[in-house]
Amino acid sequence: MTNLINSQNSPKISIIGKNSTNLANALGISPVELESADGAIFIVSATDGIVTADINAWRNARELYIPSIVVINDLTVSDIDFEDMTAIATKMLDPVSTPYLVLHGDDGAPAALIHLESLTISDYSDGTLSTRPADPEHIALVEEFREEYIEQVEAAGEDAFAAGLIFPALAWVESSGIGLEQIREYLDLIPSLG
Repeated sequence: MTNLINSQNSPKISIIGKNSTNLANALGISPVELESADGAIFIVSATDGIVTADINAWRNARELYIPSIVVINDLTVSDIDFEDMTAIATKMLDPVSTPYLVLHGDDGAPAALIHLESLTISDYSDGTLSTRPADPEHIALVEEFREEYIEQVEAAGEDAFAAGLIFPALAWVESSGIGLEQIREYLDLIPSLG
């Protein structure tokens, strides 16, 4: 897959929410205003929740059919976990899909992501990204979430994200880089409109 965010024909991305500058820098993109964007990232803080201005921007993005990603951050400093925040985002914005779930290390901190479709684990526990097949206990743990996710995607259609009809919720842990590769994968699916 070509990495469109680093090409000349890359889509214009708007980033809305807390730590938007940090995420833009981590992704290596220069954000644009929502009205001129090909795609949008809405950052939802696990500590601060979703503010009214971001809800209004979300509604504007829906009216414009802008493909949008919900990025949940502040997961290391909050008692609210990724699954709880996706439920809150679903209630306050629109139903979100969760292509990846967060796996925690022995210390309780986010350490890896499990991809619900391929059942592979993106492990960040040693400070670098490594990918491996999920263990049987992880597969059993996410089975119900996987079925729900696959049903959502099948019902929405293959190009639903690019059409602005399905909204992936992805975790981002700034200190370890958890989620950056997954965010990039979704940004690569957004067509540049010029």
